[in-house]
Amino acid sequence: MKATWIVLKKELLDLFRDRRTLMISLLMGPLLGPILMVGLITMIASKEVERAERPLKLPVIGAEHAPNLVDWLTTMNIEIVEAPADPDAAIRSQDEDVILRISPEFGEEWRKSRPAPLEILYDSTRQDARIPMRRVESLLQAYDRQMGALRLIARGVNPAVGTPVQINRRDLSTPESRAGMLLAFLPYILILSGFLGGAQLAMDATAGERERQSLEPLLATPAARGAIMSGKLGAAAVFALLTTLLTLLAFKACFSFIPASLLGFKIDISWLAMLKLFVLIMPIAVFGSCLVTLLSATTKSMKEAQSYMALLMLLPMLPTLVLMVSPVKNQLWMSAVPLLSQNQLILKVVRGELVSGAEWALALSAGLALAGVVWLIAAKLYHREQLAISA
Repeated sequence: MKATWIVLKKELLDLFRDRRTLMISLLMGPLLGPILMVGLITMIASKEVERAERPLKLPVIGAEHAPNLVDWLTTMNIEIVEAPADPDAAIRSQDEDVILRISPEFGEEWRKSRPAPLEILYDSTRQDARIPMRRVESLLQAYDRQMGALRLIARGVNPAVGTPVQINRRDLSTPESRAGMLLAFLPYILILSGFLGGAQLAMDATAGERERQSLEPLLATPAARGAIMSGKLGAAAVFALLTTLLTLLAFKACFSFIPASLLGFKIDISWLAMLKLFVLIMPIAVFGSCLVTLLSATTKSMKEAQSYMALLMLLPMLPTLVLMVSPVKNQLWMSAVPLLSQNQLILKVVRGELVSGAEWALALSAGLALAGVVWLIAAKLYHREQLAISA
């Protein structure tokens, strides 16, 4: 343990002497993800609120066929404008988001108390057209219900007769659960910071020193090679946890800049939730450091070791992508699958849901057990004589 502690301090001191690398690792990495994520949430929410509240310019074809409908729409924050000569081309070229076409038969069908035809033109593949289309559609549905009720009243019929079932909605979501819905990518960012936060240090401590021919003198000391490797691995894990802690603090700080009026609720991760998230990432930091150390022990240069980074970055991304495409309910067995368990439990913590003791035990023990297996393989590679031979 003494040798392990000495090597751990030596690796951390070497890293902290390189101020440029330290600044990039501890500032750019932990800050970039939270700032980018909060910036995207703010921008998207601001754009949606603006589109939902500002007056909507609506080109109408055949406005003369339904003057009452057109007048009603103008009272609902809709600005009626002249329709383009070729409405289909205007939609395809994105000159217009949505166009309303009133059929020439509208007036005749209306007078006969039959459904009067209307047509909404839009492109469903355009994200920016969905809000205007929903606004127009909801207003037309409201007009339909209002006029239908007036027709029944004019005939002495209670409008409630046409509504045999009354559906009431009761939203049981909490501000925490709504925040968790927005933070779907938070598990990936946190897992990635813990999984690869110490990767650069782990690679440099093995592949880098082997390339610089400074690993051989260290392995020639009386210290056990397993202790030397554990010290290097421990330094990488400590740095990964430090990166994760800074990422969590950056998220908490950045969320405070999102106004509650913009989303309708306040995103606030409590200090207790942050502690839980940090504990969940601890096994991943150890596992990631062990895996990178293992891969570095099989390479002969930093360049070769860095070639594995693209593959390693995909590992924490896979559970997030799979759950986004095919969401599933949390089950106890998932807590025994490293990376997947962290992904699920991080969302539960952010949503303010209770994480059972069995889930905690399985997630932490499975992660540490996998890290132990990788540590044993890496220790075996450290005992090879070829490790001390530079390329």
